[in-house]
This record gives sequence, C-alpha cells and structure tokens, in this order.
Amino acid sequence: MRQMEPPVLVSSIDDISSLFPGPSPSSKYEDLRSQFSYVRKIRGDGNCFYRAFCFAYLRTIQQSDRLLQRFRERIVESARDVASAGFDLDSFQEHLNTFLDVVEKCHAGEPEDTLLNLFNEQTTSDSLVQYLRLVTSAYLQNHADFFCNFVEAPNLKIYCKKEVEAMSMECDHVGILALAQALDVGIHIVSMEGEDQLVHHIIPEDAEPALHLLYHTAHYDILY
Repeated sequence: MRQMEPPVLVSSIDDISSLFPGPSPSSKYEDLRSQFSYVRKIRGDGNCFYRAFCFAYLRTIQQSDRLLQRFRERIVESARDVASAGFDLDSFQEHLNTFLDVVEKCHAGEPEDTLLNLFNEQTTSDSLVQYLRLVTSAYLQNHADFFCNFVEAPNLKIYCKKEVEAMSMECDHVGILALAQALDVGIHIVSMEGEDQLVHHIIPEDAEPALHLLYHTAHYDILY
C-alpha cells in the first residue's frame, strides 16, 4: 500500500496569480497583484490564522538575532500571563518548550527550509498553534473589562474555552487584536471581502505592521 504524504501545512512561496480564480481576474485581484508579488498558502484547517501569524513573524525576524531574542523574551513573559489567567503550568509547559525550541532554531543565517520543515511537522506546528491560542485566551481574560464588551457568550471564560482555546476554531477580530497586543506584533490584513475593492486592516490600529496576511473566503494566507 502506498504511504500517504503528510499534509502541507505551510507551503513554499508561490506567485500571487496562483490565487486568481480565472484568466480575467476582477479589479480586486488586479489591485492585489499591484501591491503584492507572492503568496504563501496555509492549510485551511481552522488554525490558519495562528499558523500564518507565527510563520510570517518568525520569518520576518529570522535575520535579526536581536529581534529573535526580544521575541523569545516576550514568549517567556507570556507564560506568566498564561499562568495568571488560571492555566496550570503542567497544561502548557510542553507547548511553551516547543515554541522556545523553534525560536532557538531560527537564529540569523538559518535557511528558510529549516523553519518551513518545522512548521510542516504536524505535532510541532500544532503545538505552536495551541500555545498561541492559550496566549490569546489569557490576554482576553486578563483584560476582561475591555474585551467582555465584544464577545457573544454568557461570559468571557466560556467564550475563550469554546472559541479560542479549542483547536480548529477560526480566529475572529477580537482574538487577532488580543494576540497582536499580547506579543506586541503589528499585523496588516488585506481582506477580499469588500464588494468592489480590497479592505485593509492594521491591528492594532496605530501599529507598524511586521507581517501581511490575506483574508479570503474565511481563510488566511501570507502575502509578500
């Protein structure tokens, strides 16, 4: 019996035209092509935002040991935030260790394939996603006075457990803002959802974006 190939979670870079639905793309696609040249496709499994965010940011800072060290320090600090939200260390220590290990392997000068291979190892890649989900949940709960006004659930804790911490649940705008603020990373999202033109979101609003994501048909890919 032929052995099945493992699923591609994060693809190699492809030409932006690979996203176009036909030979005569709409004005939105032409606008997209005028602003970006390449796309990196992320598997559509409900975890695409977290996976895209993590890969894109690590790839952005991979050539700077200073930025990698600062990000590593922020991840270590985030563990205290996760614990302060009521999560037991034993429940997330393995995910934290995986995250720190991946950051360590991203030192400057390391080829892109190293990061790509790590993100296409299902166990490693999903562990990174799970930790980011916990960081997002913790930030929401630690800032409940603000975020409780923007979620539809009996309370924020129930919302986080069902909508944020669970794997394969899509990330909404509230979660994106929480993660961006928790890790101090600016995100530029280009949305295809506008009727006639692209819609641009900078999250948080006053941030300098460190990565660019494309949102289309409830899915996120990475733009270059």
